[in-house]
Formats: sequence, C-alpha cells, structure tokens
Amino acid sequence: MAATTHTVSNQVPPLVGYDVFAADRALTEAVERHLTPERLAEVREELHDLGRAAGSAQVQEWGTQANENPPKLRTHDRYGHRIDEVEFHPSWHRLLGHAVAAGLTDAWGRPDGHVRRTAGFLVWTQAEGGHGCPLSMTHAAVPALRTDPELAAEWEPRLTSPVYERGLRPAAQKTGVLFGMGMTEKQGGTDVRSNTTRAEPLSADGEYLLTGHKWFCSAPMSDGFLVLAQAPGGLTCFLLPRVLPDGTRNVFAIQRLKDKLGNRSNASGEVEFDGTWARRVGEEGRGVRTIIEMVAATRLDCVTGSAALMRQAVAQAVHHCTYRSAFGGVLIEKPLMRNVLADLALESEAATVLALRLAAAYDAGTEAEAAFLRIAVPTAKYWVTKRCTPMVGEALECLGGNGYVEESGMPRLLREAPLNSIWEGSGNVQALDVLRALQREPHALNAFLQEVGRARGADHRLDGAIKDMLTELADLNGIEARARRLVERMALVLQGSLLVRWAPPEVADAFCASRLGGDWGAAFGTLPHSLDLASIVERARPVAP
Repeated sequence: MAATTHTVSNQVPPLVGYDVFAADRALTEAVERHLTPERLAEVREELHDLGRAAGSAQVQEWGTQANENPPKLRTHDRYGHRIDEVEFHPSWHRLLGHAVAAGLTDAWGRPDGHVRRTAGFLVWTQAEGGHGCPLSMTHAAVPALRTDPELAAEWEPRLTSPVYERGLRPAAQKTGVLFGMGMTEKQGGTDVRSNTTRAEPLSADGEYLLTGHKWFCSAPMSDGFLVLAQAPGGLTCFLLPRVLPDGTRNVFAIQRLKDKLGNRSNASGEVEFDGTWARRVGEEGRGVRTIIEMVAATRLDCVTGSAALMRQAVAQAVHHCTYRSAFGGVLIEKPLMRNVLADLALESEAATVLALRLAAAYDAGTEAEAAFLRIAVPTAKYWVTKRCTPMVGEALECLGGNGYVEESGMPRLLREAPLNSIWEGSGNVQALDVLRALQREPHALNAFLQEVGRARGADHRLDGAIKDMLTELADLNGIEARARRLVERMALVLQGSLLVRWAPPEVADAFCASRLGGDWGAAFGTLPHSLDLASIVERARPVAP
C-alpha cells in the first residue's frame, strides 16, 4: 500500500559513484608534490582507478557487508581435528584482494613506492578500515626480514606480490602471502621485554620451538607471523609459518577472537604456542631492534589510516551540509556550520599532508630523512591518531540524528577512530619514544628542526610556536610528565610548517591562527570568524575539480 501521509524531501543523496582520490585536493596535490615527474602520470592513473572503485556503490556495499558480518573462529573440523581457521565474509576477501592487486602490500621495491602506497592506502581504506591490518602487517614485515638476507629472498617476493591467495597452504605453493604479528602478552602488554614465551633452539641453525602465548595476535588467518620470544640469548624475533614446508599445520591454537569496539571486520586473536616451529630473524637478544622497523612502518599506517577516517568523515559532513536545508537555507551557507566544517577540514588536511611527507621521507632513503623519521613518525602517530576520534565525532554531529544511525556509516567511522591511537603503542608509548630519541639521537632532533625551519619567517605565529617549542626542548625539568605537551607542540609545529609551505594561503592562515596562534576554542567550530572559511570548506567538498 502506498504511503499517503507525506512525501520525502530535504534528504541528502548518498555520496556514491565518485572518485575518492580526485575529490581529495589535499591528497592529489601531495602526490603531485612528492612524486618524480616521470612517474606522475602512471601513479595518478593507478590512484584514479582505485579512487573510482572505492567510491563505487559496489565497493561501499562490500565495506558494509564485511563490517556487518564479522569473522568467525573454527577451532576444529567436523571430525574433531584442530584446524584453527578464521572464516570471513566474501566481501572482506573482495576488499583485501582488490587492495593486494593494487599494490598496497608493496612499497619497498617500487620507485616512489611509499608515496604511491600511502596515497592508495588512504583512498582505499575509506571504503572499510578493517582489512587494513593485514595489508599493513604484510607491507611492514619486509624491512624486518631484510635483516636476514636468506629469509628476505624467500619471503619478500610473496609478501609484495599483487596476487591474493586465500587459504592455508605451504608458502612455497603460493604466489602471494599475508603476514601478521604477535608481540604483546597477558602480563606485559606494551612492555614486550617482560614476555614469557620461550624459544628453545633445535640442532638446525636458526630453528627453534616456541612455547607460550600472545594476548593480541593481529590477523591470525595469515600465512606467517613475526613474533617475539625469549631465547637463551634474550628477547628475539622469529618468523612463525602457519603451515610447515611438508604441508602439516604448525602448532598455532587460536583460543578466541577479540570482541572489539570497532575494526569489526578484522580478526584479532589470542593464540597459544606449544612446541611451535619458528625460524630466528636477526640475532638472539636483539628482537626489539629487529622488529622495530616493522613497528615504525605500521605506525605510519596508523597515521595514514587516521587520515583516511578523517577525510571520509569530512567528506560525508560537507556533502550532507551541501544538500541539507534548515532555517531557510542550506547548512553549508550558515556561518556557524561553515566554521565547524572549516575546522574539521583543517584537521583532515593537516593529517593528510603529514602522512604523505613521511611517506616521501621513506622513499628518499637518505640518512637525513631516516633521522627525520625517527622523531617525526612517533610524533605524528601520537598526534594525528589522537585527533581522529573527537574530529570524527564532530563530523557525525554535522549530520544530526541521521549521523547517529548505522545506515549513515558514521557510527562505523567513530568506532574505528580510536584504534590507531592504541595499535602499535598508545599515546604514552609514542611520547616516551620521542623523548628517547631526543635524549639518545641528537641528529634526529637536528633533522626535525631543519624540516620545520624550512618555513621560518613565512608566518609570525609559526615562528612564535617554533620558539616556544625550542624553549620546552631546552628544559629537562619534569620532562617525562610534560612529554605529551611537548610532542603535541612538535606535531603542530611540523604540520604548520608543511601547510605554510604547501597549502593554499587560507588553509595555512587558519591553521596557524588557531592551532599555533591560540585564537581557538576547546571545541571544533571556534575558528576566528574573519578567516576565509568558505574557501576552506569548498576545498574539502568531495567533488572532483
């Protein structure tokens, strides 16, 4: 029976059927800035293809289905044999397969590989963030494995392969594989040096049997894992395959999957080892040093993943306000709503510009850029991931009650938002890591200061913030208790420097006035009213130029 009580009006059309990459001006400009000219056209086409797919109705539906149908653990087969397998919805496999085919596990061996992969990761994970974990772990395992040339030669071609092969088989029988990671344990969490998992050496060089547990094991359906365990020589890194070369299953008991706040489509498990075969990666007793490059690479993905969530939240908020009318006009033209949207857009653009700058530093491969990354990665990881949750929450509010409803997609973004702040070390861990670098690696601080100093003299508020930061750096009194304050200031100065150099004047002016000049309230939407807010909002609108 047809409804006769009312007609549907003033509802916003879905944001679908658009190029996610082309519609993001901050990202497209960053890609053009950091890529070598001879490769720009090729990479642009890659990213446009990925952007059109990410914005399509089909891929958006895949994301919804993967989120609504979380993975299931199958510990035994019908006959009672232990199998420890994780079942995923077909849409999750489609998302992951498309991402692997697009090169999102391959950055280390391609020219400009990190910029093109970071941009692709930022575009593609806007469809659904849950499958980003195995992409990140697989990509990040490469530098750790390179500490052992033999292992790298065996595994790297499969890790960077554009072929996604689901199902557990010996790695030698697969063209492409996925990797996970197991570091934390019940008693230690982030304090991995308190790990109790034991590694007993076998007669064959580099082979061990592991006994113990992992409280958080990322992507437990993967083909292999990098894990930490206590060998006779101390905490050591190991490569643990799920299937042994002879085709038998390694001992890898998945006790349960975590019931998480967000990231629902991804599996995170608790696993037990009991005589589990593994190969040593690096030297005994140097496990943290061996795996730290993997950690650093995944921290960059935390920044990028948060930037992706921010961008999708801003895109949805601006799109909604472009079409929704209230009190005699469309919301985007209302001065107060425009202030909110502009403030959100600033946060999103600053995160995007910073993520791509870090990726470009990886591609440069110089000692100076490596020194810069030593401080810039944990600094960015601390601040960008911290800003994600309140920013996404404010964007949800722009949609009003519609944003609070699951069908809008905004609740999924909000549940996902805290993840990257926790994953690979929460806020305190990042802040203390920055302090460690400041105290032990003065060349890293010099590289950081050289980077922010490139914009010196361009904006008096940035100059003042740099001066204040230097004053804080010179004062070691109570430095640990002040670590968050210091790292926040460092992140804002770095973002301000990048925006002053590369963003449109209205964006840089608004960022410096609010984040560095102090002309800002405690909530979003409190920018100085005299700024060019309309241009900032228009720049963030998800319509391809």
